[in-house]
Amino acid sequence: MSTPVGPPFWGAQTSYLNFCEEDYVVTRYIAEFINTLSSLVFVVYGIYGLRSLRGKPQAMSRAISYFGLMGVGICSAGYHMTLKYHTQMSDELSMHLLLTPLLYRLLTHKADQQRIRLVGIVLSIIFTTVMVIHMALDEFLLHATSFGLGIYLLTTRTLSIIRQIPQPRVKGSLRSIALFGVANFVFGYFVWLIDAWTCRLLIDARHSIGLPLAFILELHGWWHIFTAIGGYVAVAVVDAITSGEAQEDTPANLAWPIPLAARLMQGTMTPTKQD
Repeated sequence: MSTPVGPPFWGAQTSYLNFCEEDYVVTRYIAEFINTLSSLVFVVYGIYGLRSLRGKPQAMSRAISYFGLMGVGICSAGYHMTLKYHTQMSDELSMHLLLTPLLYRLLTHKADQQRIRLVGIVLSIIFTTVMVIHMALDEFLLHATSFGLGIYLLTTRTLSIIRQIPQPRVKGSLRSIALFGVANFVFGYFVWLIDAWTCRLLIDARHSIGLPLAFILELHGWWHIFTAIGGYVAVAVVDAITSGEAQEDTPANLAWPIPLAARLMQGTMTPTKQD
C-alpha cells in the first residue's frame, strides 16, 4: 500500500502541509486519494442546498453560501489531489470565502442600513487583510486564529438569534440541529488530531489490514465528512433564521443525516392524544 503506483503526475510536493494518507498509492494522478474523494462531500451538500432554494424568494443571494460550500470542497479536493502550494492557498482561502458571507448575514440580520454598510466594510477589510498577510508572508497562525474566531462568532450569534424565536417548538428544533452541526465540527477536529498524533500507528494498521478496509482508517477523510455536515448545517440554519423561513419542520427538509439527528436529539414522537 505504501509504494507509489508511478511517477506523480503533478510533480513534487510544494505545499507545506501533508497529511497522514500516503501519497500516490492508488493512482499517479491523485496524491491523496481518500482525502480528495471525501472533499467532494462538501460539493454534494452544496448542490442539495442549491436545489432546495428553487422557487424561493431572493434565491440568488441566498445561494452564495451554498456556492461557498461547494468551493470549499472543490479547492480542498484540488489541494489533496496535487499537494501544491497554490492549491493549498486556494483551500485555505475558500474557508474564509464560505465563512465571511455567513457572518455578514448574521451580523446584519434586522439591522438598519448604516449598520449593514459598516459590517460589510469591516468584514471586507478583515478578510482582505488576513488573506493578503497569509499568502504574501506565508503566515499560518493568523489564518487559523481568525478562522477559529469566526467560527466562534458564527456559533454564538446563530444560537443568540435562535433564542429570540418566539415559537418554542421552532426554537427547539433549530437549536437541536445547530448543536448537531457544532458537534460534528468538534468531533471532526478531534479525529483530525488523532490522525496527526497517531499517524505512524495508523499507517502500520492500514498496511496490516490492506485495501479496501484500510480506507476506513484514513481519518483526515472523516474530518472532511464531519466538517462538511457541520458546514452544511451552518449554511442551512443561517439561511433559515435570516430569511424568515424557519419552521418546526425545517430539519425534515434538510439533507441526511440532519432529519435523523433532529428526531433523535428531540425524541420527536408525537404525543398520543388522551380522551
